[in-house]
Amino acid sequence: MRLFEKTIESKVAYNGKILTVCSDKVELENGAEAYRDVIRHSGGVCVVPITDNNEVLMVRQFRYPFAEVLLEIPAGKLNEGEDHYVCGRRELEEETGCTCSEYRYLGCLYPTPAYCSEITHMYLARGLSSGKQHLDDDEFLEIEKIPLDKAVQMVLNNEIPDAKTQLALLKAKAILDNERS
Repeated sequence: MRLFEKTIESKVAYNGKILTVCSDKVELENGAEAYRDVIRHSGGVCVVPITDNNEVLMVRQFRYPFAEVLLEIPAGKLNEGEDHYVCGRRELEEETGCTCSEYRYLGCLYPTPAYCSEITHMYLARGLSSGKQHLDDDEFLEIEKIPLDKAVQMVLNNEIPDAKTQLALLKAKAILDNERS
């Protein structure tokens, strides 16, 4: 088996500001045809900003699909063709007002690989310098400092449901613990 599906046809069902929804006809490994609904997304970046006191700068913001306020790390959507390294630094400054002297790539994640092409890149930021937030006109959030160990415990206690925040916090904690040992 070659574990591959060949796209035969792709039709755009919806083209929005943030995503495009396509209905694709594919040829399966056995030659049969099937349909796949796919959300095309330019991807995003999230950043775990750690203060000198080992606190994480997190943001609380209302998330419309769930009609609730979520606690997350700073993050944002990649603009078409934008480098994720540049995007993450921009989002860190826009949402928290901070710049950093150390910026380390933690890898990427596929949030929903069954139907969405989004890739989220994760970074760890240290050596923070405070400045002024530059929020988008439609962006409203509150910044909160939480000790890293407490934030990780919140993940383990199911108090932080956001996938990118969970994974990036756990990776950052593991890396920082590894550096200390």
